[in-house]
Amino acid sequence: MMNTATTGLAAGMALGFAGYFGGFWAFLLVLVLGAAGLLVGLGVQGDLDRWTRKQRR
Repeated sequence: MMNTATTGLAAGMALGFAGYFGGFWAFLLVLVLGAAGLLVGLGVQGDLDRWTRKQRR
């Protein structure tokens, strides 16, 4: 398993490559899809509970 520092490094490198080789729109696409994947991963892992956060408000 990767720790958070390694995951952050991989995400930063992916965004850097997308920005360098694909331009601004590729950078944005990778950023949005990465954020969506993070939310799905946190939900599957059980670290993201949207019902608890809605009840606190």
